[in-house]
Amino acid sequence: MQSYTFKNIGITTKPNAPEIISVLCRLGRFLAQKGYRIFLTEHSQQYASGFDYTTCPLESLGQQCDVVIVVGGDGTFLATARAIVNDQIPLIGVNLGHLGFLVDISPDELATHLDLILQGHYQKESRSLLNAQVIRDDAIIHQQTALNEVVIHRWVTPSMIEIITSINGAYFNTQRSDGLIIATPTGSTAYSLSAGGPIIQPSLNALVLVPLNPHTLSNRPVVIDDDCEIEIRFSQTKQIHALVTCDHLEIPDVRISDIIKIKKEAKQLIILHPENHDFFRILRDKLNWSSGYHI
Repeated sequence: MQSYTFKNIGITTKPNAPEIISVLCRLGRFLAQKGYRIFLTEHSQQYASGFDYTTCPLESLGQQCDVVIVVGGDGTFLATARAIVNDQIPLIGVNLGHLGFLVDISPDELATHLDLILQGHYQKESRSLLNAQVIRDDAIIHQQTALNEVVIHRWVTPSMIEIITSINGAYFNTQRSDGLIIATPTGSTAYSLSAGGPIIQPSLNALVLVPLNPHTLSNRPVVIDDDCEIEIRFSQTKQIHALVTCDHLEIPDVRISDIIKIKKEAKQLIILHPENHDFFRILRDKLNWSSGYHI
């Protein structure tokens, strides 16, 4: 397993959230006392006091630091992941009191867990991301990265959309529905789960395709290898407009003649967890499974 040396540490936080002040200041003072150089994103500096730091745009944080600590929820983690994935440095997630699937260090255990991780005692995890391209007249007009999912929705129309899906160049199916979710294992516990998709263990090399309210009830979620390239077309004969979202970032006004291509990003996101990290425990806690049972 690759080991890391930590000297320069980036911190980014949930934006416009005064409730982070206590956690951020405690985190900053702890790192400063340990002798680390701290880089803080611009939107977070209004909440910082009691420690020295250098201000840095989120987009440049990965170029300045050896690791980035995210203080917030899974949404903040997703935004940070998209910003720094090309720099191939790890992320650590600190939640604000609500356990997340990605931000798994609680404020009460911050100093203990963080000290151990920075000393090299951690679980390292790699997560796949998706690249979505909207192609019009043989040119890429939009491109976005997603850690959770890419979703094709019907937009500003009461009618279902007709989606033609191909996988690795081979025809898969045509469906009438409200849309289609293409989710990574990370995203299998997000929108995909709400739409009836399966939960996929994060270490699996897989993607799940989940139809949204399909007209034909036999259209079910399908799990495929994550090396597959997915191509989406529309079969309507009159102009429609669809919406493509990548982790809730919108690519609007997709036209009937457009092609949407989705494939795995070449680079993966690296996450560092405490050594006692347990994905199945987080599932039980988040989804309230097995309440009342103790093993």
